Amino acid sequence: MNSKKGVVTAAMALLLTAVLIAGCGKQAANAPQTPAENSTNTAVGANNGAGNNAANDTSTADDQATEGNNATNDGSTGNGDSSDSTQAPDGSSDSSGGDRAAMSDPYSVAVLINKQFALPDDYEPKDLVYPDVRFTFKEKIEKRMMRKEAAKALEELFAGAEKDGIYLAGVSAYRSHKTQTALFNRYVEKDGEEVAKTYSAVPGHSEHETGLAIDVSGSDGKCAAESCFGDTKEAAWLADHATEYGFIIRYPEGKEDITGYKYEPWHLRYVGKEIAADIGKRGITLEEYYDAIPVSGQ
Repeated sequence: MNSKKGVVTAAMALLLTAVLIAGCGKQAANAPQTPAENSTNTAVGANNGAGNNAANDTSTADDQATEGNNATNDGSTGNGDSSDSTQAPDGSSDSSGGDRAAMSDPYSVAVLINKQFALPDDYEPKDLVYPDVRFTFKEKIEKRMMRKEAAKALEELFAGAEKDGIYLAGVSAYRSHKTQTALFNRYVEKDGEEVAKTYSAVPGHSEHETGLAIDVSGSDGKCAAESCFGDTKEAAWLADHATEYGFIIRYPEGKEDITGYKYEPWHLRYVGKEIAADIGKRGITLEEYYDAIPVSGQ
């Protein structure tokens, strides 16, 4: 009896020991982490987060790099835009009128010459030629010449007019500074300086000196450089078609306060087709095209 009781007691002791061991293992598994362990895990989490953030930063950096390239391109565009902006003769930017560089370049076909803007004292066109068109005289003299580009355009204009049954003739084209001086002085002696300035340019301020201007008439020469030319079919054709060939009526009617000269329907000025078309479409003068200071009848 005592023997059996001892066996039972031993078995219960073993079972109790097993239960205690299992309980201790469970508590160890659920035990709170030490500060050192927390620190380690936090660091790992931080590193993982930093890695993700770094990846995001890299993506952002790539985007910024792209923006940087765009900024560079924008800068290039900006430079291009700046180079395209017009400049006044004093170098200041001005986008209100035409190309100010061309306006003040005496060798440009678009140069502005009037009572305010003069040619250099030593100016002399180097590409003067004799246009193959009809003139009211036969001699090959100075006033029959024009600059090459303008001469070619004049030939095309005369040919175009003839297709429409209009026969034009040149009256006076290029004048040297010396010739303009002599002509102006003669007009001053005849009518006085104040009156002379309303229809003739002070030397250096004449468009004829550029080699880009020409006075024309009908082939019969009637009303040449006279107000009655404005009533002719030749004048009407020029008013309607001159801009198609790069010419403008330089001193139009009703613009005397701007150009400083009386209406001259016979005075053609070559400026190139693009500018001529714009001026014709808007019904303005070369001064207005460049947004230049009005002459105000000076």
